[in-house]
Amino acid sequence: MSKQLVIIPTYNEKENIEAIIRKVLLLHRPFDILIVEDNSPDGTALIVKRLQQELGGRLAMLERKGKLGLGTAYIAGFRWGLEQGYDYICEMDADFSHNPDDLPRLLEACEQGADLAVGSRYVSGVNVVNWPMKRVLISYYGSAYVRKILNIRVRDMTAGFKCYRRKTLEAICFDNIKMKGYGFQIEMKYTAMKLGFHLVEVPIIFTDRKLGSTKMSGGIVREALLGILKLRFKNIAKTHSTQL
Repeated sequence: MSKQLVIIPTYNEKENIEAIIRKVLLLHRPFDILIVEDNSPDGTALIVKRLQQELGGRLAMLERKGKLGLGTAYIAGFRWGLEQGYDYICEMDADFSHNPDDLPRLLEACEQGADLAVGSRYVSGVNVVNWPMKRVLISYYGSAYVRKILNIRVRDMTAGFKCYRRKTLEAICFDNIKMKGYGFQIEMKYTAMKLGFHLVEVPIIFTDRKLGSTKMSGGIVREALLGILKLRFKNIAKTHSTQL
């Protein structure tokens, strides 16, 4: 029987973290959870530790010294998940912008042949709820820009709701992934594509967070858009060394 892991990075998510953990653990497909916690001053880690005592081994946490970037959080989680022997490793936000009910659909896409399943806001129109129009336009046309520059067909290039087959992550050299913000999501998809893996978009409805504050900033957007030009000419090869 396969083992599935969901990685959830957190920084100041005390309003959402308990609800998202309980929701994921109640799904009809079994997913374990790894919280990658960046020393939130609001006490997020204390909530997770309390839930660990209640829920047992299906909930784990990596505590880091500070806010070190989304990309490094996921890479730390990927390394941990590979070391623990998971067959499928998913990533999602803590704030319910990604609906946990869609996790089984992403997993099923990988079980049916995808090497990387992407929860996509734009594969069947624009499926975004409660976002300001400015942010919708930045995201939608930003993905169009990325597709043009990188010659890739994935419509939602900045999507952070994904499921990887183990072999896909094993082939990617994490030390060569340089972008830390939302550009990280682009770099991982592009790297997987260049290595010959099969990417599939699964339509989802993205709903903006109701509790807590967004982590988006102008610097994150600039990193993503400018980093694409460097990525276009990057030499990408499969890793020949251990990821652990």
